[in-house]
Amino acid sequence: MSKVCQVTGRRTTRGFSYAIRGIAKKKKGIGLKVTGKTKRRFQPNLVKKRFWFPEENRFICLRLSIAAMRTMDKRGVASIVADLRAQGVTV
Repeated sequence: MSKVCQVTGRRTTRGFSYAIRGIAKKKKGIGLKVTGKTKRRFQPNLVKKRFWFPEENRFICLRLSIAAMRTMDKRGVASIVADLRAQGVTV
């Protein structure tokens, strides 16, 4: 299963990890220099969570990010489920 949030669509992104040497100019050095770059991945903070859906009197299980959980607290479960069903996702 891919690491994608069902609500916000957040997914794994790519970036670099930098190896840095030197003494900062603030500390009277010549400055920091990048001596190497290594590819890395940034993973979203995903959890599998059950929510009570009172309109259908049952639990729904979603895989979402922590930011999406805050969005669900703000907007409510019913509006999120309506948006997901409009996109064609089975919930």
